[in-house]
Amino acid sequence: MLNIIFSVILIPMDFSQTDHLKAYGVVYRSLEAGIECEWLLNYRGGSFLIYDGIQSEKDCRINGVYYENINMDQVNQIRKIIEKSNMASIKLEVAPKIAVYVPPNREPWDDAVRLVLEYAGIPYETVWDEEVLKGELSKYDWLHLHHEDFTGQYGKFYASYRNTDWYKEEVRMNEEMAKKLGFKKVSQLKKAVAMKIKEYIFNGGFVFAMCSATETIDVALASINTDIVPSVFDGDPVDRDYKDKLDFNNTLAFQNFSVITDPFYYGHSTIDTYEDAINRGEGVFFSLFDFSAKYDPVPCMLVQNHTGIVKEFLGQTVGFHKKVIKPEITVLGEIEGTDEVKYLHGNLGKGSFTFLGGHDPEDYAHRIGDPPTDLSLHRNSPGYRLILNNILFPAAEKKKIKT
Repeated sequence: MLNIIFSVILIPMDFSQTDHLKAYGVVYRSLEAGIECEWLLNYRGGSFLIYDGIQSEKDCRINGVYYENINMDQVNQIRKIIEKSNMASIKLEVAPKIAVYVPPNREPWDDAVRLVLEYAGIPYETVWDEEVLKGELSKYDWLHLHHEDFTGQYGKFYASYRNTDWYKEEVRMNEEMAKKLGFKKVSQLKKAVAMKIKEYIFNGGFVFAMCSATETIDVALASINTDIVPSVFDGDPVDRDYKDKLDFNNTLAFQNFSVITDPFYYGHSTIDTYEDAINRGEGVFFSLFDFSAKYDPVPCMLVQNHTGIVKEFLGQTVGFHKKVIKPEITVLGEIEGTDEVKYLHGNLGKGSFTFLGGHDPEDYAHRIGDPPTDLSLHRNSPGYRLILNNILFPAAEKKKIKT
């Protein structure tokens, strides 16, 4: 970057912003170009400062992102406001390299993270079981998990979809991969993958999970030394003593939950709040917690938004019962008056993980086969902003975000 600053732009992230989602793409591309950026936590909805911003200014205009040209006197005024308030400035250092865990076939559902990455123009690569077990996660700063069933039960869709072509293809593809990689059963393969992902976090990786991945990775990790999978999925029965063999010391976020072994029941465990959410119906919101920008910058980054409430949305795993969340986990968002946590964050070794329940923030009950959400109709989505906060989290200056 040149030492002379030709321009400074402020990208406000309050209600003045025309396209919150593409604003993250502008910041990401600025980081890719080596341009200095700052994330102003709690200032006008979590705004961004971009220095030497001629290139970024053009990017904003092309993508319909609202920005303001400011001078250094105005930058200093902003710093004075930040110093006296519950705000902080975090330098963003590098554009994180992103991977999305996804099978190579076309799945009958969409991934909200892939949709918003593509909408914002943020590049990513895909990985699946073979790449994970070969150790290729070390090439990436950030990994996303979405609709995967790490227990090897194909999403517990057996009762309703076992005769459909897409379900049969899921089974065939997973069984072939298990055989190729030397596993007798898909459940054994998925447990090995879950352990590799846990190792990736421990060694400094950032994982963001939504929908069923938030729940099934911990169910798989808890059952690492037992068999919880019914015979319709793997050809042999559930271990009669599986309840006594569950190891909650091996899990990431949850403990003391019960596993549901009925193959006809659409659910994996007592972590999920699916039935409670269905009974509440639409029109429910979850609240984001307010954190100290100066003393708790990590959770503060993850909840940056132009509103403190976000519409509830369903998924295979909707949310998490408070009673099964480990005490060291930080709750980021919950449905007030209930025991449902929607959004949480935790640390493991040198890395961290963030779980957001639900499937698509702008489709309350996204069904199998439904068309993908058109994000041009949801440019200011607070739910999709939570996803993008996680994208930029690994870019933050490391000495400022130690936990």
